[in-house]
Amino acid sequence: MFLTTEMIYCFIILNLTCIFKALEGVFRKFGKMPRTQGSSSCSSISSARNPPKTLFVRTPLSNNRRQTKVFPAQKYIAVSAQTVCAGPKREPMISRVTMVDYRGNVLLDTLINPTQAITNYRTELTGLLPVHFNNAPSFHEVQSRVAALLKDKIVIGYALWQFLGGLGLTHPAIDTRDAALFMPFRKTLQSRSSNIIPLATLMQYLMNRSIGVHGDYPDEQARATLDLFRSCEQVWENIIKSGAWPCCLPPSECGHCFT
Repeated sequence: MFLTTEMIYCFIILNLTCIFKALEGVFRKFGKMPRTQGSSSCSSISSARNPPKTLFVRTPLSNNRRQTKVFPAQKYIAVSAQTVCAGPKREPMISRVTMVDYRGNVLLDTLINPTQAITNYRTELTGLLPVHFNNAPSFHEVQSRVAALLKDKIVIGYALWQFLGGLGLTHPAIDTRDAALFMPFRKTLQSRSSNIIPLATLMQYLMNRSIGVHGDYPDEQARATLDLFRSCEQVWENIIKSGAWPCCLPPSECGHCFT
């Protein structure tokens, strides 16, 4: 079968007509048919569907959220410690200290040369062996470094009396944010106000995150308490700002850790 030139032209025109009809249906579905012709009509449709990015500005709400932060990020520091068993009574003794900033960046992570004979390294949880302490700094050196980092800071942690007491340090109670004592956490988990909820339980129920799966590591714990605090920072700080205190008291025998 041979196609004449006229037949080919008709075929092209027919296809163009079908394409135009289809486009007309699309325009009618999503918007009015542009009346301008030429390339200017395409640019007008594009500008209507894709407004300039400069139209998207910060809302007053986002500005208010930024202004409600009570303290700058530099004011906070999160801490945790790893312990081994020492002495004839196998009492806990701090063997490693980790301190991180508000963003979770490590400021200090060090072992401590033991002041007593270690009776249980808890290797299955800590990964520690006697060889790890060969070149560890002395207790007093680490104590001084920790004290310098804590100065004028708001300290975030879990059971902070254990951290401070184990290092022989004190800190202003008003500048502590202890996840183990925060009453809204206990209320959320419907726990008695006198019960201390394990950190792993708080993380699992409040943050949907498991910690301690691979062992007892202070860097993981410090970041966990930091995340718990940041999840309700405004509530926590606003309660304190109002003159109230949102935490239970630490054990009475540990009151000497706070000033």
